[in-house]
Amino acid sequence: MTAVDAASFTIHEFSDELASAFHAINAEWISAMFALEQTDIDVLENPRAKIIEPGGTILFIEAPGLGIVGTCALQQTAPRKFELTKMGVTAAARGLKAGEALLAAMIERARAMGAQQLYLLTNHKCAAAIHLYEKAGFCHDEGIMAQYGARYARCDVAMDFPL
Repeated sequence: MTAVDAASFTIHEFSDELASAFHAINAEWISAMFALEQTDIDVLENPRAKIIEPGGTILFIEAPGLGIVGTCALQQTAPRKFELTKMGVTAAARGLKAGEALLAAMIERARAMGAQQLYLLTNHKCAAAIHLYEKAGFCHDEGIMAQYGARYARCDVAMDFPL
C-alpha cells in the first residue's frame, strides 16, 4: 500500500453524525488487542459528554475513496492539560500515513487550544503506535505514568509531548 499525500487527507471536526465512526474505529482496535474497559465504553458511547463538553476535541481523517479512516481525541484532564486518546485508524487505511497526518493535526490543535501539557497512555503491545508517537516527538515519562497510568488496566506506557 502506498502512502497518500498528506494534502489529500481531509480533517473533520466532531459532529454527532460522526460519533458512530468514533465508536466503531476505536472499539475495533481496542477489542482486537485488549478488552474494552468501562472507561472506554463511557467515552465511546458518550463522546460529546465525555470529551467535547468538558473542553476537549475529536478530529477525524478522511482518505480519498475510503471515507473516514481514523479518529483521535484530546480529553481535557485539568486546565490546559490534555490526554491524546482514542486514536485509531481502520485496517483498510493502515500504511497510508493517515495516522501520521492525524497525529500532526492533533498536536497543532493542542497548541491552538493553549495546552501546557499533552500526554498519552498506551500499552507496549501497540508498538507501531509507540513508534509513531516517538517519531512525532513524544517522550516516555514515568511521571505521567505515576499520575495518570491507573486510568486504564492495560496502561504500561506513558508519554509526554514537549509543547
